This record gives sequence, C-alpha cells and structure tokens, in this order.
Amino acid sequence: GGEQVSSIGRGICVLLGISADDTQRDAEYIVRKILNLRLFEDESGRAWAKSVMDRELEVLCVSQFTLQCILKGNKPDFHAAMPAELAQPFYNSILESMRSAYRPELIKDGKFGASMQVNIQNDGPVTVELTSPAAPTDPKQLSKLEKQQLRKEKTRSKGSSESGREKSSLRPRQDAGASSGAEGDVSSDRES
Repeated sequence: GGEQVSSIGRGICVLLGISADDTQRDAEYIVRKILNLRLFEDESGRAWAKSVMDRELEVLCVSQFTLQCILKGNKPDFHAAMPAELAQPFYNSILESMRSAYRPELIKDGKFGASMQVNIQNDGPVTVELTSPAAPTDPKQLSKLEKQQLRKEKTRSKGSSESGREKSSLRPRQDAGASSGAEGDVSSDRES
C-alpha cells in the first residue's frame, strides 16, 4: 500500500516458510539457529566468527509461504505450506521466541499475508538455507514425553491379537539415509 512497514540496518533478513508438518520443536530449532549462526566477522576481521546476537545486530523476519512450493510441471503448488489460519499464530510464536531470547527491539517483521516489496541488500552475497531436522525416529533420541507415548502405544498393541512379528514392526526404525540432525556450526574452509 505504499507504506514502509519495517526496516533494519545490518543484520539478518529471514524469509520464513512454514510447512504444514512443522511443530514447536522445529520453531525452537529455527529460532536458536537464526540467533546463533556465526555469519559475521569478528573484531579482527575473521570471517564466520560472530552471530547476530554477538554483534548486537537486527533481524527482519518475512513470512514466505512460497518457500514451501512444490512444482507440478511448470505450476507452483503450495499445499505443503501450513494454512494461513494456523501459520499466522505459529509465525507470531516464532517472533515472540526470538524476542524473548534476544533483544525485542532488534526483532522486526513484515505484515503476515500481505503482498510486499522486500528490498534486501545481501552482503557477500551470503544466503544460507536453514531447515529444521526431521523428528528423530531413533528411540535414544526421543524426548521423555515421546518415549512415554511410545510405551503407551506398545502396551495397547500387546493387548491385541497381533503376532510377535507384527508387533516388532511397530517399533520406530532409524532410516539409514536420514540426517543425524546434528547441530553443527556454519563454517567455511575458504578465506575471503
């Protein structure tokens, strides 16, 4: 509508696409990574040394459902995106988590669902794709609550007339091709 909604100085512009499958765990991971990724140089000019919080820089979040696009031929399909009525409170919770973990006045955002012109001046240029890891399927990685839920499901299945072989197929298995979900830091072997 011709009005400037938000702007930041030096910092990170986050284009945030929310998937229909995203959970609070995904939100917590993304918030933690956005605020702690070492994307900036330190005082001596060493690259990839400081986070947005270390440097006390700003963060601008822009809701971007088109990141969940799946191409069907030449036509974009957005069914993988969380529906707007669910995505808006989810997006707002991410913003609030960032504000709680950092300095609220340094977290800015656009207008959810609005058609906007976004101008980004990209240093480097550096663009980092950040995706939350898939939920763990290895029982050793599950939270206490998830383990309790699995035990309840196993107890229920034992009461039924399933064979032992069918019961064992209910246990989660680790996908050999799945990512470990390790939370490594962004780094580069190259020097500028």
